[in-house]
Parts: sequence; structure tokens; C-alpha cells
Amino acid sequence: MIKEKILSDIKQLKESITQLNNINETETKLDDLGIDLEDIDISLTKNSPKVEIKFINKSDNVDPGYFHEGDSGFDFRADLQKGESVVIEPGKRKLINTGLYFEVPKGYELQVRPRSGLALKNGITVLNTPGTVDSNYRGEIKIILINLGDENFMVNKGDRIAQGVISPVLSTTWGKLNKVSTLNTTDREEGGFGSTGIK
Repeated sequence: MIKEKILSDIKQLKESITQLNNINETETKLDDLGIDLEDIDISLTKNSPKVEIKFINKSDNVDPGYFHEGDSGFDFRADLQKGESVVIEPGKRKLINTGLYFEVPKGYELQVRPRSGLALKNGITVLNTPGTVDSNYRGEIKIILINLGDENFMVNKGDRIAQGVISPVLSTTWGKLNKVSTLNTTDREEGGFGSTGIK
């Protein structure tokens, strides 16, 4: 009974927020409707972030952030000593510090992915892509870079070396691994590894 009441209240609140957003979009003045702005939490009418991602930056680099509206990821920068550089030879890998520590909310993960420009121009990628940072991890984010190119690649202090993407995950809160003896059949069945061809 209590659960249904809470869900009903949440639904009603969402509908109210939608109505307020529609009012703002059509530039209707709240004064004309007899509504006092002081009685309204204006923050509800804005498209503010719903998930808070806490982080600590122990490096000298700028804080991570989204450059453009609609960006999925933010950049990780190399945390090296002043004047220090790391050379990654072709076919070799190196672990690069970032100086960043994250507190990812339960139900989410932080994925570490390659930067497309480095991959195309230099053959530099994240070895375990996407790297997964679980919500219960509090250590420093370190990036495993591998050089799949033909030339040495140099990483300098502050270089953007990878990107992070916050993504929801199906954890034990909502998912359960259930061992069974058979699985439902499909038209595809075991077809994989190029079973559909390239044409």
C-alpha cells in the first residue's frame, strides 16, 4: 500500500514538472496564472543532472568535464611529474596514472574507453576496453594503454589519453543469475563470428 502511494506521488510530481517545463517553453508568465515564484522550487523546472558523480582530483590537471552538450564521455589526462614522459613502443603497453578517484553511484559503472583520434592517428587504444570501474571501487583510475601503431608513442603530462563514460548496469539489485538446463531457442541459435557474412 505504501509502495503504491509513493509511486503515485512520484508520477504526479513528474507530471507537474512536465507542465512547468511546458509553461517555460511557451514563455507563459507564471504571474498571469496567479502563481508566486517564491512558492516554487525553480530547480525542478530545469533539466539538471539527476545522477551525481563525485570525484577527487589529486593531479595538477584540469578537472574532467563534458566539453559539449550531448557528449557521452569526458577525458582522462595523464598524471605525470613535471617534465616526465612515458614512451610506449609498438606492441607494448603501459599503465598511466590519472590522479582521479571516483565515487560512482550504485547501479552505474564508469567505463574507460579509447579516444578515437589516438586510435586512428597513432594506433593507441585502451587494452581492456572498455575498462570497468565498479561503484564500490575508490582507488585511483589508471589507464592501460597499448600501442598498436608502427612508431613509438610519447605520453606527456596532461595529455588526454582516454575517455570515461558513466553507464547504468544491471546489478544484483535488479538482475539474478539463474542456472538452468536449457535455454529458449531462436532463429539465430549458435551463429556467431561472421555467421551473417560481410555482404
